[in-house]
Amino acid sequence: MTKIDDVARLAGVSTATVSRALRGLPTVSAATRRRVLAAAEQLQYAVSPSASRLAGGKTGTVAVVVPRITRWFFGTVVEAVEEFLHQSGYDLLLYNLGGREQTRRRVLRPASLHKRVDAIILVATPLRTPDVAALTALDLPGVIISSGTAVPGWPCVRIDDVAAARTATRHLLDLGHTRIAHISGDPDDELAFTTHLDRRRGYQEALRAAGIRPDPSLDVESQFTIDGGNRATAELLARGERPTAIFAACDEMAMGAMTALRDAGLRVPQDVSVIGVDDHDLAGVLGLSTIAQPAAEQGLLAARILLDPLGARTLDPYAGGIPAPRGGDDVDTPTPPVILPTRLVVRESTAPPREH
Repeated sequence: MTKIDDVARLAGVSTATVSRALRGLPTVSAATRRRVLAAAEQLQYAVSPSASRLAGGKTGTVAVVVPRITRWFFGTVVEAVEEFLHQSGYDLLLYNLGGREQTRRRVLRPASLHKRVDAIILVATPLRTPDVAALTALDLPGVIISSGTAVPGWPCVRIDDVAAARTATRHLLDLGHTRIAHISGDPDDELAFTTHLDRRRGYQEALRAAGIRPDPSLDVESQFTIDGGNRATAELLARGERPTAIFAACDEMAMGAMTALRDAGLRVPQDVSVIGVDDHDLAGVLGLSTIAQPAAEQGLLAARILLDPLGARTLDPYAGGIPAPRGGDDVDTPTPPVILPTRLVVRESTAPPREH
């Protein structure tokens, strides 16, 4: 097995010079670096990633925090992040909060992350004031995905949830629906944070723009799950006059709504139209109309933005107008979020109301 000493002897330099040359430090002349690289290539010498990181005081690890890894959105984002980190020579340390307050307090504190990771990605993780203060005190690069909570100096990658909800509701209005229900997130659910507020706002804005006053009896809160959508729809149907269409805050809720309607002897879309948000992997199979959001792309872009200040050799993370992470004197200045586009995907679950 080739060692660094062998490269040093062939190149006629010290092992320290070989180390500096292979790490790309500026203290090595261009001629010496070319000689070292040629010797390393001739001997097929490969630098140990762990040794290189140790020498540079880095862990080579990025922490990724998610509320619940079992949900489609979070799993899709984490898979994209992990793939990009792997290609860039970094490892991923996953923290799954799982709704456990004790885990949350332990993870979102400096003692848990200090000297264990080089950077942090928060995926739709709602933060409290002490959390923000603790993360800021770490003085590590970070990126937030799909969250309304900001950490000073950290970029955010997300979609426009208000616009997505407006588009979904407007689709139902354009079909002729006027009695449109909304299944929203439960504010007590740790996954709801600001998303449920933004999507409800977009729903109500679309109704008002069409001259329709939002009806509180058509707005039901529940968890962002299939079971949550099922229970919320059952509650809607028990309130009296049923809606002709349902806008669910996520596809899993919409799937639960479709199940509840079927169990009640109603047909989708003949009796009730249903639309969600996400474009879940099963949305096409179920014929669910939805607002497609680029979940994997959010993870990929966040990882690209994050790795630049760490010195990773990646593609230009700021191509296309993506803002660079701030630092230094700008740390208290809000960083504009990177908003990725969504699109309406019309399938079999939406149609004009029967009386239209």
